[in-house]
Amino acid sequence: MINGKIANLIERLYAGDQIAAAKLITLVESSDQKEDVIQAISNRTGNAYVVGITGSPGVGKSTLTDKLVKKLRSLNYKIGIIAVDPTSPFSGGAILGDRIRLQKHSTDDGVFIRSMASRGHLGGISTATSDGVKVLDAFGCDYIFIETVGVGQSEIEIIKNVDTTILILIPGMGDEIQAIKAGIMEIADVFVVNKADKDGVGRTVLEIEMLQNLNDISKYRASIQKVIARDNIGIDELVKKIKDHESHLKNNDLFHKNRKKRLEMELKQSIHDKLLKKTARIFEENYELASLIDDLYNSKKDIYSAANSIISQIVK
Repeated sequence: MINGKIANLIERLYAGDQIAAAKLITLVESSDQKEDVIQAISNRTGNAYVVGITGSPGVGKSTLTDKLVKKLRSLNYKIGIIAVDPTSPFSGGAILGDRIRLQKHSTDDGVFIRSMASRGHLGGISTATSDGVKVLDAFGCDYIFIETVGVGQSEIEIIKNVDTTILILIPGMGDEIQAIKAGIMEIADVFVVNKADKDGVGRTVLEIEMLQNLNDISKYRASIQKVIARDNIGIDELVKKIKDHESHLKNNDLFHKNRKKRLEMELKQSIHDKLLKKTARIFEENYELASLIDDLYNSKKDIYSAANSIISQIVK
């Protein structure tokens, strides 16, 4: 049973209180009470459409997010934004970087913005991202944007959290597109070529199309949208492409299938994390560990037998 403080915050969350939403995200991000929060709100989740925005540093992720939010707010949608930032090596907190572009929405009650520290987690997102999405979902957001750190090819973890993935590229990337084709290029549902007023935009689009031709033609072919986010050019068309992808998922029985697959991955990760913590406690409490290591070192026992003996303790 959850305590009165959390129950009160959840009641305020359902009433649209942004301060309550912020405090609950803090709890799921860095508190041992996160399980209580998620268990309590789980029946109010699953309604928001989640969009991931990713790409290398400097391609204009924050600017594009700003313009998308402005457009969707004009259509009266309630928006949540989780901006994952690099972690400070000193405080462990988020280095806010260029999030100043999003702060113009901070006085809008229909927009909630939260920066999360990546805390060294690879893949461009924070381990608490999925729980933060659940809080904003229960908060009543129609669309939730996750803007990643911007780490390049390894940033494919985003697909575990979103319905539509937007990959931003800019003209002049050249061989860099070739270098990342085996990673992040394969997860995009919408390609955005930002700064389309610069030389080389046609070549960038052509390279994307050529890479798409190498993929399985039976799969969904990601759309390509040229934008100049700074000047708000191409944003209306981009919103339409996001909605087109949403319709594609729902009309082809992929929407629920994809979400169930993501839940399966999240469940496996949760079990993995719990077992890892349990194993760490066994190591801390097991005074025979040194003896076991000696047996391994002296070849009296093999690594798999040793692992099985520890697993048997976890199962107990």
